[in-house]
Amino acid sequence: MPILNTLLGPISSILDKVIPDKAARERAKLELITLEGTQEMRMIEAQLQAIVAEANSQDPWTSRARPSFLYVMYAMILFSLPMGVLSAFRPDMAREIGEGINHYLNGLPEALYALFGTGYLGYTAARQWGKVKGVDR
Repeated sequence: MPILNTLLGPISSILDKVIPDKAARERAKLELITLEGTQEMRMIEAQLQAIVAEANSQDPWTSRARPSFLYVMYAMILFSLPMGVLSAFRPDMAREIGEGINHYLNGLPEALYALFGTGYLGYTAARQWGKVKGVDR
């Protein structure tokens, strides 16, 4: 299990810093090693491999889909800055625009928000994995 072998060292060093009691730290490391052979660890490894494969894909859409989605979300958040300025001069117009945006966002399905969260976390995990492997900076 190459992913677990890569993660075991950093997780062990984190446990050394986080758990001051030596006996508790050794029990946590032992639990981590026993987790290696479980079905749950195999599922986590498969998920991480899928995320890394998508991030390393040569297909531009696959490798850029999550970052593009994040940029759209960032643009929506940045849109609040001019709205704040507008509210200083035309509070009624800013309120109406805000109500319109709220109606629009409330109309989006809940699954889209879950997709955003999953994509954000997956992208972050893939970037971190790339940094650990030394292929991303």
